[in-house]
Amino acid sequence: MPSSVVNHYFYFSDTEILRIIYQSGAVYDYLKVPADIVSQFKEARSKGKFLNTVIKPRFQYHKIS
Repeated sequence: MPSSVVNHYFYFSDTEILRIIYQSGAVYDYLKVPADIVSQFKEARSKGKFLNTVIKPRFQYHKIS
């Protein structure tokens, strides 16, 4: 099911960076996200809800563009 929040995402396992490309076009890197959290994110029914309740409160992030 397409997300109304997340357009696409990439995970860089060597650096544990989860890059989220939002529907708005904004790009953010979430830092030190373990692979098991990314697996849960992939399986989440609502990517936006998972981002807001699990990832954003726990992991530092930087806006890329």
